[in-house]
Amino acid sequence: MPSRYRNVVTPLALLAAVVLLYMENPWFFPAEGSTERAVATALFWALTVVVLFLMFEDRKSPGADVVEVEGPAFTRYLFGNTRAGLFWLPIRIFVGFEWLTAGWEKLTGAGWLDGGSALLGYWQHAVAIPAAPARPPVTFEWYRGFLQILIDNHAQGWFAWIVTFGEIAVGLGVLLGVLTGIAAFFGATMNMSYMLAGSASSNPIMFAFAVGLMLAWRVAGYYGLDRYLLPILGVPWGSRVATASPPIGASSG
Repeated sequence: MPSRYRNVVTPLALLAAVVLLYMENPWFFPAEGSTERAVATALFWALTVVVLFLMFEDRKSPGADVVEVEGPAFTRYLFGNTRAGLFWLPIRIFVGFEWLTAGWEKLTGAGWLDGGSALLGYWQHAVAIPAAPARPPVTFEWYRGFLQILIDNHAQGWFAWIVTFGEIAVGLGVLLGVLTGIAAFFGATMNMSYMLAGSASSNPIMFAFAVGLMLAWRVAGYYGLDRYLLPILGVPWGSRVATASPPIGASSG
């Protein structure tokens, strides 16, 4: 990140935190659907996108590869040592088969690839608002709005294919150790989507395991195809870190 951007990131991030504090603080909580909440939400996400972009660009700056806070030896071993792949192997087997069987049931069952009626019923149940004092399945209004858009546009037909084959792909990726971290990321995304729709089931456990696999992406699939894939592919999103220039007049000897 160019040096002129570095001093901008902190105030932007703090401003985003203040906006979120305003939105979530129960004493200043703006009403759902109000103009104030819509403006605050748009401002928060705009700031978040800008901050993330600038932080991503910071990977190119001098000193970006310096670890300022050293982690404990156990976590370094667990997330960075290939021998720790034995720890992640049973977790991969559990998570992989959970996703694979879930996708297979949708592939061979009714209500998914034959029109998506089962998915539509799931969405309709999620967006329904029961009579008080019962609470609706969906807590966040923005997610209810997202599901309602899918319902109104009859998206269940094609979306059911994405869910079905997405679950199978995640299951195979985690089980075989093929780009394990990426597979776990998409699995965690689906877990989070189900939980946002009010479905707990095994999703919290699966999400926790997926986070671990993402953190251990370098070694989690070592006892799998990642042992051969990752050295070949390398890190395609890597970027050369700039070297800080020595002070003018500094002696080289």
